[in-house]
Amino acid sequence: MDWLLDPSVSTFGPDIDRIYYIILVITGAVFFGTELLLVYFLFRYRHREGQRAEYIHGSTKAEVIWTAVPFVIVVVLAFMSAPVWNRIKNPEVFPADSYEVMLTARQFEWETRYAGADGQFETADDFTLLNRMNVPVDRPILIHLASEDVIHSFFVYDFRLKQDAVPGMVIPIWFEAIQTGEYTLGCAELCGTGHSTMDGIVAVQPQAEFEAWEATQVAARQAVLGGVLASLDIGAEAGNGAVTSGLAEGAATPMHEHGDF
Repeated sequence: MDWLLDPSVSTFGPDIDRIYYIILVITGAVFFGTELLLVYFLFRYRHREGQRAEYIHGSTKAEVIWTAVPFVIVVVLAFMSAPVWNRIKNPEVFPADSYEVMLTARQFEWETRYAGADGQFETADDFTLLNRMNVPVDRPILIHLASEDVIHSFFVYDFRLKQDAVPGMVIPIWFEAIQTGEYTLGCAELCGTGHSTMDGIVAVQPQAEFEAWEATQVAARQAVLGGVLASLDIGAEAGNGAVTSGLAEGAATPMHEHGDF
C-alpha cells in the first residue's frame, strides 16, 4: 500500500505503518458498513401508503453487541500497539550505543548541538547547526529535545517520528535511519505567526562520510577556539593578565543556556 504512505526510512517505521493500516481497515469497514445499513434502512422503511410507523422500546441485545464489539477492538489494538509504543517512547529500552545530539526549538528555528572533541555537551568546543541535523545511517540517534519559548513539535514524516518540545523539559527521543538522504524536519505544533517557516533538514549520511564531516566541524571549532586563546595571550603579554584570565574562564562556559542534561 505504498500508494497511501510513502515508505518509511527508520527501523520502527514499518511497525507504525502496520498498525496504521490495521486501524484504517477496521474503521473503513465500520464506515462503509454503517453507510450501507443507512441506505438499506432508508429503502426498507420508506413511506408507503397505508403503513404506519410503530414505536419500539429498544433492543438490549443490539446495545450489548454495539458496545462490546468496539470495546474488544480497542483493547486488541491497545495490546498490539503497546510493544511498538514502548520500543519508541520508553527511555529504559533506548539503544545503548546511540549517537547523541541536543536539539533546541525556538521561534522559528531548530538548533542542533554536537558535543565536539571532548564528547561533552555545554562546553566551549561544542558546535551547532541551524535548521539542519547531520546523522549517520544505520546507527541509533538519541536526541535531547528542548524548547526555549513555546511548545513546538519535532516531526519527521519519513521516520514516522513526532514529539512535542515543551519549555522547561528535556525529552529524549530516538530513531535509526536505514537510508541515506535528506528529510524534512517540520514543526507540527502551531507556535506563532512564523510557524509555517519553521522547518529544517535531517541529512542522513554514510558512516564514513559523517565521520569526515564531523572531523571537519570539530577542527573548525578548535581553530576558532585556538584563535580566541591566541588573542587572549597577546592581551596578557601587553600587561592585561587579569582580563585574560577572566576571558579564558568564560571561553569554557556554555554558549547557550539549555535545560539540564
